Amino acid sequence: MTPLPYRLVATDLDGTLLNSAETVSERNRAALALATSAGARHIIVTGRGARWSRGVFDEIGYTGLAVCAQGAQVYDAGEHRLLTSLTLDRRLAAAALAVIEAEIGTLAVAASQDGLDGEVITGPGYELEIGTGLPIRRVGRDELLAEPVTKLYLRHPELTDDELTAVAQKLVGDQVSTVMAGPGVVELLPLGLSKATGLAVAAHRLGVKGADTIAFGDMPNDVPMFGWAGHGVAMANAHEQLLAVADEVTTGNDEDGVAVVLERLYG
Repeated sequence: MTPLPYRLVATDLDGTLLNSAETVSERNRAALALATSAGARHIIVTGRGARWSRGVFDEIGYTGLAVCAQGAQVYDAGEHRLLTSLTLDRRLAAAALAVIEAEIGTLAVAASQDGLDGEVITGPGYELEIGTGLPIRRVGRDELLAEPVTKLYLRHPELTDDELTAVAQKLVGDQVSTVMAGPGVVELLPLGLSKATGLAVAAHRLGVKGADTIAFGDMPNDVPMFGWAGHGVAMANAHEQLLAVADEVTTGNDEDGVAVVLERLYG
């Protein structure tokens, strides 16, 4: 038998496997089926929490393991069960917010709640730019940390996403991790958490190593995953930070960039 080029295919969702309409194209579905029929495993690695991801999983019939909430959750989609779940220390998060706001002024803040049915809740002034078809509950600022959360989302009225990320990393980088995950999506995470840490846990359960993995992504939150995987493929629409560390650049997410590579490797 011809050896598999990679035993594990890890795909980000937004900006990568999903097109601008937030659906998975028929070509991308067929290419993933091609890879899995050859013997590879497919795992979705996303910043979305398990609840926020389930609509996509249902659409494409995905029943495998998924790394959700930026690595905080390893989720069995077939059994609808969380295998791991990490939360952000809420007192630490509140203290980090206070330090950042003391330096740059008031932030708009949202939170991703912990658990299988954890909601995305938004405080005053926060508007999501991805996953906009999902039900979002608006709450007062003091309610954002009332229940366990996996992460916080931050926005500033004047600073760009990159600028806000840099400021947060400088001010509170020894307390929490900060990452840019998409347009208008700057996140505070438990210190040291990343897609790479979550993917390593999930891959271990599948008996697969990083060297046997090809990963697809588009944003700075995918940088650690590229560092862990044997081969990192950035979409043409990717952020410059990811393009700088990618092993390969494919076409954009609206041009079936995932399929372009998988067809070549597994066709």
